[in-house]
Amino acid sequence: MPTDPVPIEAAEYFVARVGGAESNVAMFLAELGHRAAWLSRVGNDPFGRILLRHLADGGVDIGAVVTDDSTPTGVYFKDPQPERTDVYYYRVGSAASCLDPTVLQSPVLAGAGVLHLSGITPALSPGCRRLIERAVFDRPLGETLVSFDVNFRPALWTGDTPGPVLRELANAADLVFVGLDEAERLWDVSEPCAVRALLPDPTTVVVKDGAVGATVVTRDGEMVFEPALRVRVVEPVGAGDAFAAGYISAYLRGRPEQQRLRMGHLVAAHALAVTTDHTTLPQPTWFESHLVATAQQWSGFEFGSLSGLGG
Repeated sequence: MPTDPVPIEAAEYFVARVGGAESNVAMFLAELGHRAAWLSRVGNDPFGRILLRHLADGGVDIGAVVTDDSTPTGVYFKDPQPERTDVYYYRVGSAASCLDPTVLQSPVLAGAGVLHLSGITPALSPGCRRLIERAVFDRPLGETLVSFDVNFRPALWTGDTPGPVLRELANAADLVFVGLDEAERLWDVSEPCAVRALLPDPTTVVVKDGAVGATVVTRDGEMVFEPALRVRVVEPVGAGDAFAAGYISAYLRGRPEQQRLRMGHLVAAHALAVTTDHTTLPQPTWFESHLVATAQQWSGFEFGSLSGLGG
């Protein structure tokens, strides 16, 4: 990625950083004090070694990751534009594309509270799609909550219709994250309640609407909305993963829905403020002081001055 948030063609310097939907979530969860493991395959190359070192240094369990001598580690490039960031993927034939359902037999997954999956994975290969189908339909981990982030990446889908595939997978999960913009592109719906009507089976559906906020719609129709924080956005890629990690962290700690959404917004705000997918988070006391803010205090926060509650 460019060192500065400028388009690739205008950049003079580049920096190698670790990113990826599931690894971003694992990194943030580990930093928030949870036991987090990441299961995948990497190539026996410098990129794979950088990735594993970065995750291990961040407290993520990488013991079940397979290093493959015959396939490379997948890479992608961020291309920041004035109004968005484009992403160029180079993952065809990558080590991770060789994943299959056997990864779910790993003892690392025994007793996991949450299995977090992404809609990126089934787009990588038939084996990867079978892996996600096995995880959400057959539930080999028993009572483990299955979390699914739709994460629609058009550049990865070839020769298939992503809308029906991602809807079926999401509807089989327990907890679903989806952007309202994704839902509109995939399913032609533009309201959280309409998204929920298409996904009736999950216990919880979280619909994210960028700078507006996020809405939880439960199976019984209860809706909880929490506005997003005002943030000076440096680069948006990875913020959705940060939101998911914050929400899952609050879920694991038994927080009410409003605080789960706030935790998602707070972690996402940090990701939005940097060019990388992951950044160092404040201490737990900082989050605690903001989670219990009044609605008026919350609406007055602006990232960069979030210490207004003594955090």
